Amino acid sequence: MSKNWKLGTKCIQEGYKPKAGEPRILPIAQTVSYKFEDPEHLANLFNLSEAGHLYTRISNPTTEALENKYAALEEGVGAVAVSSGQSAILLSILNLCNAGDHIVSSINIYGGTFNLFNVTLKKLGIEVTFIDPDEEKEEILKLIRENTKAIYGETIGNPSLNILDFEKFAAIAEEAGIPFIIDNTLATPYICKPKEHGANIVVHSTTKYSDGHATSIGGIIIDLGNFNWDNGKFQGLVEPDESYHGLKYWNTFKEAAYITKLRVTLLRDLGCTMSPFNAFLTNLGLETLHLRMQRHSDNALALARWLKEQSKVSWVNYPLLNDNKHYESANKYLKNGASGILTFGIKGDFKIAEKFIKGLKLASLVVTLGDVRTYVIHPYSTTHRQLSEEEKLKSGATPELIRVSIGIEDIEDIIYDFNEAFQCI
Repeated sequence: MSKNWKLGTKCIQEGYKPKAGEPRILPIAQTVSYKFEDPEHLANLFNLSEAGHLYTRISNPTTEALENKYAALEEGVGAVAVSSGQSAILLSILNLCNAGDHIVSSINIYGGTFNLFNVTLKKLGIEVTFIDPDEEKEEILKLIRENTKAIYGETIGNPSLNILDFEKFAAIAEEAGIPFIIDNTLATPYICKPKEHGANIVVHSTTKYSDGHATSIGGIIIDLGNFNWDNGKFQGLVEPDESYHGLKYWNTFKEAAYITKLRVTLLRDLGCTMSPFNAFLTNLGLETLHLRMQRHSDNALALARWLKEQSKVSWVNYPLLNDNKHYESANKYLKNGASGILTFGIKGDFKIAEKFIKGLKLASLVVTLGDVRTYVIHPYSTTHRQLSEEEKLKSGATPELIRVSIGIEDIEDIIYDFNEAFQCI
């Protein structure tokens, strides 16, 4: 029955299914370990021949409920929750790549992801080629190598707010025989369902809209279960794993091979585990995701339209503005709005931007986005600071750009706050 539920119902009802006499609200299993009566049962858990919890670094009942809920929201076969969005992105790649391998990524991605790909993965021997996501399909295909293991992008780029051409990226991935990994953080399943557009793996920073209240760092990887790993390119998923006595993930777990391997090897060994308490709070936030995302999107569009009329603003970027270059793509791939992030260019230099930000009273200067409060930041000097000048410009983090994460306050109060701040410059 739950497969036929609408997304809002899934946000509330999926993940945790209490039996008679059990707590109706998801409990916090704040425990490290679990009690067993039969040594053979525990041995089978370690050998992956039975399912169950044996140690919270690998799985936990509270965290499992969050994972099940997100698998339902993204229509996947399984999910693994981890300690941060960065961990989710890292593990999604490491589950496919060894030293000497290669991926292709859109350059219009979050600055922290760019540094992960450009610096840290390089140190691990994994090379990343960055591309303009608007490049022609044939030109991107020329960059695919024998050792290319994935193509990566963001549904809504941060901070450029470009809308990824799913059709093109999915076609490239299919032709190359590699998975299409998508970061759906800014859109959330309420606004975009990557599976409907050809994606194979979805990652989220649950720190953002999933939690929605800026209480809990976290990330999640969802396996959409629609990729054939037995195509000669992913030996780690089809050949025997000696750490599990020759178990073959594809043979044993079929469509859930990718996410199972990620949990029982990478999460086991790297230990970037989400705490049960953070899983509880994130699950609580997800219960109102559908309500919050609609308000975020409505407020963002209203503020964007108001900003376009202001004399001290040189440009406004929000995908659902009629004159936005991604307007058609936004209407093609997004529904229910275009999320709560917009950017605008303030006339003048960084000193002017500084004065404007200092003049805000309701909106805060904060290094995050996607919760119920309105925030602003200057990505050029903060989130994208480690990038070179050329890299900043290519990623969309220009000197005059201010990024706004619009909250769910009354839009009249948000506009009043911005208007007052403009009087300070």
